[in-house]
Amino acid sequence: MRRVLPTPAGEADLAEAYAYPRDHWLRLNMVAGADGGAWLKGVSKGLSGPGDRRVFHVLRGLADVVLAGASTVRTEGYGPARPGPSWPALREGRPPVPPIAVVTRKLDLDLGGPLFTGAEPAARTIVITTESAPADRRAEAARNAEVIVAGAERVDLALAVEALRERGLGRVLCEGGPRLNAQLAAAGQVDELCLTISPVLTGGDAARILNGPASFVRLALAHVLEEDGFLFCKYTREP
Repeated sequence: MRRVLPTPAGEADLAEAYAYPRDHWLRLNMVAGADGGAWLKGVSKGLSGPGDRRVFHVLRGLADVVLAGASTVRTEGYGPARPGPSWPALREGRPPVPPIAVVTRKLDLDLGGPLFTGAEPAARTIVITTESAPADRRAEAARNAEVIVAGAERVDLALAVEALRERGLGRVLCEGGPRLNAQLAAAGQVDELCLTISPVLTGGDAARILNGPASFVRLALAHVLEEDGFLFCKYTREP
């Protein structure tokens, strides 16, 4: 994978290219087709490639916690994070894997599935939900996960991010989906966007990487990497 911007160079060091600049930092990581669609046949897998998967694993290895919406967890078949070969160095002084944190208003998840029953003890899955979520579902979730209540009827994402930080999970990697991304941007929580642009056209009804409330976040282009026609763009929020 070669660096194109800001200065064309040879092979990129991904751990260096995606190092967190601060302990409290929230980045979105998404892949989209050249026409902006965020999925193919309902999932993102068809848009990905070997380079995108390498970036994906490095970003997970660098993160304190991986954040995702309930719809993405269900559609993409999420399980606990599994370590990659480079992770021991990336995660020195931290648990071997980051926990997965799921944003869910109603707790409509498979609470007996691998995401909850197969997580490492040091990286128990986190459920971020609301006061209005059914009490019996909250109790069931608490058997195998840590439960954070952030908001009454809807998840207050500013409160959710603060609750993660209070647990020492300040470097947040959000893997979407588009609705959660849009809500985070509208709440002023997005510091960085890592966007893989896949060399395909998909058309259809795929959402953009933000699909929800309007927001305006001015970004600066930090780098562009390239491999096999895929572009790996990193943008950071301007002060």
